[in-house]
Amino acid sequence: MPRPDGFNVRRLLAVIIKEFIQLGRDRLTFAMMVGIPIMQLVLFGFAINGDPKHLPTVVVAHEQGPFTRSLVAALETSGYFKLLATDLGDQEAGQMLAEGEAQFALTIPAGFEVKVVRGERPAILLEADATDPSATGNAIAAIQQLGVTALRHDLHGPLQALNAAPAPFEVRIHRRYNPEGITQYNIVPGLMGVILTMTMIMMTALGITREVERGTMENLLATPVRPLEVMLGKITPYILIGYVQVTVILLAAKFIFGVPFVGSLPVLLGCIFLFILANLTVGITISSVARNQTQAMQMTFFFFLPSMLLTGFMFPFRGMPDWAQVIGEALPLTHFLRLIRGVMLKGNSVAELWPNVWPLLLFMGVVLAVGLKRFRKTLD
Repeated sequence: MPRPDGFNVRRLLAVIIKEFIQLGRDRLTFAMMVGIPIMQLVLFGFAINGDPKHLPTVVVAHEQGPFTRSLVAALETSGYFKLLATDLGDQEAGQMLAEGEAQFALTIPAGFEVKVVRGERPAILLEADATDPSATGNAIAAIQQLGVTALRHDLHGPLQALNAAPAPFEVRIHRRYNPEGITQYNIVPGLMGVILTMTMIMMTALGITREVERGTMENLLATPVRPLEVMLGKITPYILIGYVQVTVILLAAKFIFGVPFVGSLPVLLGCIFLFILANLTVGITISSVARNQTQAMQMTFFFFLPSMLLTGFMFPFRGMPDWAQVIGEALPLTHFLRLIRGVMLKGNSVAELWPNVWPLLLFMGVVLAVGLKRFRKTLD
């Protein structure tokens, strides 16, 4: 049959109309095309903040007096610090820093007020959880300025001369877990979580969806295999692949980037196992919803984008608004970043890691239940 010559507007319009009809039938793809730009706009426009404020802070005051109260009030007024407690002991404050519950711990020594009056410029200690240097930089700069202004209204009369001198007290900064503020100590461990999130979800979702498209999944219908057995059989090879990736990253972290490892390797491997399982259950659930590999890829990206932006990997977690932090707390990568940094940089034990272990278990259980239910429908 001879092909028509020349450009025909009617044929062009027919092809365009056909494409619109096909898009209308593929509602999930169309929703992703609209939803992903909207998500990017909202996340980058409202959720991302490179200057975190209201960071959780505890105070260890070995004496109480007007100068101490003025200093604590100045901390809160600065906007960078949110006081959780002002009457803790040294051990309790250190524990809260180790568990990530507090970002800063300020210690005011005994005899502070007497030494200020004498003009001896006593030192106060600010300990910072510096596993993420970008989260603490501006707050540390702010507290160093407080030395000039915090006691200005208290130093009057005979003490007025102290206002004209250098700051009446000294602020000593102790950046715990990352004293030099090396970015690689924060980024390289976090990259492990990002790589596992991307590869585990994508490989599982695409692998199973590909089998459905090719019709090989129908072979399972002729066997007495159960949906749970199918899911476990599908994800087991990817667990091994995940540990190969982990081995490569840990070796690079140690010998190329010099990231310290002060915790327990078995504890770390156990946390990684939970995280891999959590991501594989997401991949299984996506594969049970997607009708083709294109949809599986789009849904993977739809999950991966907030995991990159709302978990504390690229931007400080506590710098985000409350609604974004709520979403971030529901994502497994948020808790894994705290786990891996806690093990590698802080040497945390299982008890200290538990506040971020149980959310992973809960997430895995909920997503596995949803995925298993939908997967059973797929097999039926």
